[in-house]
Amino acid sequence: MKVPKHLSHKPIISVNDYDKIDAQYANKSDAKALSIGQAQYDKDEISLKIWRHTGEKWSRESEEMPLHRSIDLNILLIGALLTDVDANYAMTSFREEIIEPSRVKEIQDYYKSHEKFLRPRLAELKSMLDNFFDKEKI
Repeated sequence: MKVPKHLSHKPIISVNDYDKIDAQYANKSDAKALSIGQAQYDKDEISLKIWRHTGEKWSRESEEMPLHRSIDLNILLIGALLTDVDANYAMTSFREEIIEPSRVKEIQDYYKSHEKFLRPRLAELKSMLDNFFDKEKI
């Protein structure tokens, strides 16, 4: 499905038919597309959007977020995968709090059981980040 161009978020680049490549949810996902574009909440901001569709219309459950929050969530994910509960220190500069130490291993186990979907994406992210910093494009 193609991202709509008539709604408040104005796509600049999109991943159409995302539901077909949505990792373990491929071909059964409600996330139909991804985009980066002009934010609906501020025309001077760029945001990321996950486009959800009910089957009849674009859903109000579609999510839009500022770019930094997407990066922050990835940092939190990697920090959680690297967390050693016994070390008793935060893995990131966010000074995250481990609320349930006994459950941290569940996050790490989830990664391991879904590694065939997640590892290639992390590898691509690493490659893209390496390329970004090597070229010093911005």
